Amino acid sequence: MTTELTVLADAGWAGVFHAGSRTPIVVQNATPGRRPFIHPIVVPGGTAAVTEDAPGHHPWQHGLYVGLNDVNGVGFWLEGLRPSHAATDGTFHPRLQGTPQARDNRAWWSVGTDYRHPDGSPLMRETQDWLLTDHGDRYDLDVVLTFQARVPLTFGQYPYGGLFLRMPYRKETGGHAINSEGLRDADAEGRRARWVAVRMAVPGHTGEAQVAVMDHPDNLEHPVPWRVDNEFGVAPSACVAGPWTLGEDESRAFRHRVAVFAHPVGPQTIDEIWTSFTT
Repeated sequence: MTTELTVLADAGWAGVFHAGSRTPIVVQNATPGRRPFIHPIVVPGGTAAVTEDAPGHHPWQHGLYVGLNDVNGVGFWLEGLRPSHAATDGTFHPRLQGTPQARDNRAWWSVGTDYRHPDGSPLMRETQDWLLTDHGDRYDLDVVLTFQARVPLTFGQYPYGGLFLRMPYRKETGGHAINSEGLRDADAEGRRARWVAVRMAVPGHTGEAQVAVMDHPDNLEHPVPWRVDNEFGVAPSACVAGPWTLGEDESRAFRHRVAVFAHPVGPQTIDEIWTSFTT
């Protein structure tokens, strides 16, 4: 059973709601001068969040977001929070583009972000075009992520970077990851796959929730190598495979789907959703 969605937006913020509810199920944050990110994403049918903002172990991570480590030597990961890297960290300048919309069980919005060098000069423009579909028992968050270079750019090789998911990991309850090739937990780190799914206990939710992040065949380096960190933060990361470049005014797009489940599902179900996404 699906529910009609509505959207409310203000400067630097957009929330997606079930019609008649005052509690958002997804919130897009686009505060001026900060990295844009999505948090919370609420468990389908519940009130607990499957995302976490600024955990103590990685305070620069924010739910579902984009992080890059080496863009012409500039970092867009640590947000100036680590003194040893602060001098080479760039800045983010996001804004909502147009008016977020909803119709039936779908909502869509766009965020444009200027990435700037520490000296203030422009490096690139990032656009995130999002589509949320509420299937009742799961949400699909589809994104087209486009990078447009303002100057010639080299994205350096690094062990992680790109679209990143941070769930509310707790050491005492743990978690598990599995990829499309059947590799689990630490064995999935750095390995190529079509998707990676993470399940873990979520505070305020009975049982485990699960989120699957999917790569698209049109993306650079597909099937892409993945980051799977010690707290089960995951990211499809083309930069793991090696550096890549954009000429001035050139652009490259990446497509991903993030499927959110109230309870774990098997690999066959995730494969079916991935196939639907890619065809």
